[in-house]
Parts: sequence; structure tokens; C-alpha cells
Amino acid sequence: MKKKSGIEHIRNIGIIAHIDAGKTTVTERILYYTGRSHKIGEVHDGEAVMDWMTDEQERGITITSAVTTCPWKGRDIQIIDTPGHVDFTIEVERSLRVLDGAVGVFCAVGGVEPQSETVWRQADKYHVPKMAFINKMDRIGADFFGTVEMMKERLHARPLLLQLPVGLEDTFSGVVDLIRMKQITWRNDDLGATFDEGEVSSDLLETAQAYREKLLETLAETDDALMEAYLSEQEITEAQLVAAIRKATASLTLVPVLCGSALRNKGIQPLLDAIVNFMPSPEDVPPIHGTNPQTGDELKCLPFENRPLAALIFKVSMMEGRKLTYVRVYSGKLKSGDDVFNTSLNKKEKLSRILKMHANKRERVDTAGPGSIVGVVGLKDSGTGDTLCHPDHPILLEKMEFYEPVISIAIEPKTHSDQEKLDQVLAKFVAEDPTLRVRMDEDTGQTILSGMGELHLEIIISRMMREFSTSVNVGKPQVVYRETIAETARAAVVFDKDIAGQHHYGEVLLELRPLERGAGVRFVSEMTGGEIPEIFIPAVRAGVMESLGSGSLMGYPVMDVEAVLLGGGYKESQGTELAYRVSASMATKEAMSKASPYLLDPIMRVEILVPEAFMGEVIGDLNARKGKIEAIDVQRGVQVIKAVVPLARMFGYSTSLRSATQGRGTFTMQFSHFDRN
Repeated sequence: MKKKSGIEHIRNIGIIAHIDAGKTTVTERILYYTGRSHKIGEVHDGEAVMDWMTDEQERGITITSAVTTCPWKGRDIQIIDTPGHVDFTIEVERSLRVLDGAVGVFCAVGGVEPQSETVWRQADKYHVPKMAFINKMDRIGADFFGTVEMMKERLHARPLLLQLPVGLEDTFSGVVDLIRMKQITWRNDDLGATFDEGEVSSDLLETAQAYREKLLETLAETDDALMEAYLSEQEITEAQLVAAIRKATASLTLVPVLCGSALRNKGIQPLLDAIVNFMPSPEDVPPIHGTNPQTGDELKCLPFENRPLAALIFKVSMMEGRKLTYVRVYSGKLKSGDDVFNTSLNKKEKLSRILKMHANKRERVDTAGPGSIVGVVGLKDSGTGDTLCHPDHPILLEKMEFYEPVISIAIEPKTHSDQEKLDQVLAKFVAEDPTLRVRMDEDTGQTILSGMGELHLEIIISRMMREFSTSVNVGKPQVVYRETIAETARAAVVFDKDIAGQHHYGEVLLELRPLERGAGVRFVSEMTGGEIPEIFIPAVRAGVMESLGSGSLMGYPVMDVEAVLLGGGYKESQGTELAYRVSASMATKEAMSKASPYLLDPIMRVEILVPEAFMGEVIGDLNARKGKIEAIDVQRGVQVIKAVVPLARMFGYSTSLRSATQGRGTFTMQFSHFDRN
């Protein structure tokens, strides 16, 4: 069929699910049946087109979201295959930000698994219309109706069954199409490319008729014209049903449900038909809004080529060492060689090339219009979440939100040549992944790499070696404590020495007093008689502050202490800045050791999202870690526990939480304050 043109024939779809539900396998079949690939790539063989990175092929998991475009019945389906592992959840988040629809893939055995809940919530956040494909119907223990019930309970969705399975487990052979009341059966000898359509078999007919009646009832509730036809028992045509389902899907009222077995090549062609028929085109979804950065006025990005350019950068990738920027065009068009304005950075950039992506392969194009998802080469400074527009028509689209890292490791280069490359390599990874943070700990001298989980950081270390030939030693970072005092103490020190032929004299009487938590360090003078000339007070202060930079217990910085200068002594012509500085420093250290010093832990503010069934175990674990629960709220069907916990007790928490909640718990952590453990 000749390809139709126009934005109404574009479908921007994400494949989302829990790890190992079969997202990539579904995508590989889509590529094969649409003619985009001439061979089915299998994940377990490390040959999947969409899992092109070496780490993905070795581990059999998706790490980075991959973009491709394939034709089906005259439409262009632009697909983003997303990761299922929670450590790479930002890949799902930023993909959903620019998509018009999502297909949630569920395992018929596992049902709605933990990460499925997370990605579903992310899709809800961006108001993305969804449909469901219940995969692995051929597996032992497959339960189609059980999975549908789990969708209602865990996702608070309203499933609309469009198909029923024919057979289960090893007898699964096809589906009943409830819209057309046809039975579709796949052959086992041609990789599922052909199938037979016929009347519904007698043993399934009664069940199929009952579920078709439910389908009509549910749709009638969402469409007045259909309700009228249904109540008056008029015949409802296929075209009416398709229009009603499309409308209910686009408005997020209903979730169409299909089923199949991607690995056994069954159920993919009807899924493609459903994507074309029921998922919205870029003009069917509400136009995205932005603001004029100069006036603050709200602007609409209508999906027309003759409108000013508005595009969002949703991903940056370093392919073969070169920066590739992924862009979704909402309005206007991108053209090779044009200058564009980055509103987020307030600077112009030049587009050198526009690329249509097929995983890691690319095809050059001259222009990209509304609804397009393309790769762009030439943007030097632009990053994830930035807006591109026409220089004369500035617009700023809503920035993307990124998760805070929850786990850190310390790294150091193995060789001198690695040292030279390390900073440059880390800068590339940070540009590519907004959830990755790098900092130098001034107290320990370590380079601290922070990310979303142990696997996330493990992949980064692996890629450093594979892609950039940079080797590092990896270790746990040290917790940097603070020191303070429990009591008031004073000390008097006299410094009286000849140094390099000059006599130095300084006498200081000092008192240290504890302050309330968070007050910092203060120096005050309470001398009344002028025992120390005013000119030497800054030297005394410098000596005190220098000494408080390294405590008497373990050498950590001191905080929440007031140093009070009470008096001292002075000898004419012998008093020097050096003498007062040294005597003040020694007096401070002596007073510190007398004032019952103790350590302060860095305390982290932790927010944990967990299903109610696991609350007891999670709270018990927090108590064991000396955590303090501050609040427990309910949010979209999950419990939100807010607590403060010492950082030293939080290492390995990511793994512990997943174990305690069957992987369904997630958490964020950020520094709160220092306090006694």
C-alpha cells in the first residue's frame, strides 16, 4: 500500500513494561512483520536490533531507549523501546515526555509486576494514552483474566478487552477478535507471518458473545451516540466501534487489552492494527504549551509546518564518541544547516545533520516536521530538556524533571593515562545521563560517582572500559562526618619562642561553647581590658578557625561551636601575628579535647514509595537502620513513607528495599542535616 503523508498518519508509541515482560521481543516482531527487519532478532541470542549496546546483548536486558520507525498499512509508527529495570527509569520518563501513546506489555504469568506499576504511573503523569498487550500466553501458568484483574487493582485502570485467547499455555494458538467476532489462528511454520481468519469456534462462541456484550456496554458509557444505538438495539458497525475505542483511549478513559505470544510469533499483527486504529496521532492529542521567555505569555504549539519551530531535546547519546541529540518536533520544522535558538541556554546552535534513527543505525533527511522524532548532529552545548525554537519566535517548553541519585561509589584511575581521560569521559556520561552525578569530595579527595542503583553504576564502569578504554578502581565512598562539643570548656596557652632570630610572644585565653544544631561556627571577643591589642584579634580569629577545620576526634570539620576570646597577655615589641595565631590554634584544640567532643552523622531525608502490603517490613528495616519516621501518606494507591536516616546506614538500601518489597518499592534520598546518631 502506498504510504500516506501527513501528520495524521504518524503514531508515536513507546513500549513500556517490567524487566523481562518481553518488550524488546515484541518490538523485534513488529520490525519483522512491518518489513523493517528481514530477520527476527532474539534477545536471548544477543541479536536484538533494538538492544545494540554490548552490555545489553551480554546481559539480555534493555539499558538505553532505542528509537525506530516502521510502516504499517500506510502509517508511520515511530517506536521507542524502553528499559524495564528500575535503575534506568529516567530512560522511560524522558521517552514518555515526548510520546503520544504507550503499549504496556505484561507477562501473562507474572501479571502486573513492580516496574510495570512505576512506568504506568509515569505515563499517567504525562497523560499518555495507553493500551495493554498481555504477552507470554504460551507459558505454563499464563492467566489472561487474572492479569486483567491485576490491572484494575494495581494500576487503577479500566481495561477494555478487545480479544480473548484461544487456548492457554502450550495449546495457545490464536485470539478471538471481539470487534469483528472473528477467530485468528497462526500457523507454526512461517514465523507467524501469515494467519487464518474464520468464524469463532463453537466452544468459544458463548464466552465471546458475553465479552462482546461487555465491550459494547463499556463503550456505550463513554459515547452518547453509541449508547443510543445500544439501547435501541440497533446494529453497531465496526467503524463506529473503532471510532469510539479511539476516542475513549485518547481521553485516557479506557485501556484496550490485547494478547499474544511474541516469542512464538502470535498476536503481533492485530497489535499493529490496534496501534494504527486506536492510538492518537500528534494532532489528536492536546497541543503542548510553552511560555514566551521575554513576556511570560503562554503559547500553544500547534502541529503545523507553517508555525514557528518548537522542539524538545529529550535525550543525548554519545555514539562512537560523537554527540547525538534526540529531538521531538512539536511545531514548525527542523532543516539541515539552519540556525536554531536554544531558549534554555539563551544561545544559537547550528544543525549540521538531521537523522532518522533505527536503533544505532541512521538515515540522513533534510527536514523534520511536526510529530517527528529524529536524531540531530551539530548541537554543541544543548542538553536533555532544552527547548529549540526559531530565533525570532522564542518559546520555552516545560523542563523535564530528573530523579536524584540514590547510591554512590568512589572511583580512581588505575594509571596516569586513565587519569588524563577520566574527567573528559565522565563529562560525556553526565551529558548523556541526567541522573548521573560526579563530584570531587574535598574532604577525602575521592571522585564520587552517584546514580540510580548498583546496576546503573556497574554499567557506567563497564562502558568506561569498553567505549573509552578507561580503567578505574572502584570502592565505597567514605562517610564524611562532622565534629562538635557537648560542654563548655576553656584553655589558656602561651606561645613564647625565638624563631629565625626573632622573639614571638602571644598569650590567649579562650572558651568554646556548644551551639544549637545548624548554627555553624562563630568567633566573638568578650575581652574587657584590652589584654590583647586590637591589631592581633584577626590573627587570633584565623588561628581559631584553622583549628576548627580539623577536630580533635578524627580530624573532621567542627560545627555548631562558638569560640569566645576572654583575654590573654601581651609583651611590648615581642607580640606578633604568628604567636597569637599559633596560641589561638593550640588553645582551641586543648579546649576541644576538654569539651566532650562527639561525631555528627550526615542525616538523609528519605522518601519511600511502597505498596501497603510491605509497610511493616519496610518500617522495621528503617528502625533497624536508626531511621525516624516523620510521616506516612497515601498517594495514587501506594504508601509514601517520609523518614530521616543516617547516611552510614543507607549503603546497600536500594537492594534491601527491592528484596523486602519484591522489587515494588522505590525511594529517593537527599541530604538533610548533620546530627548525633
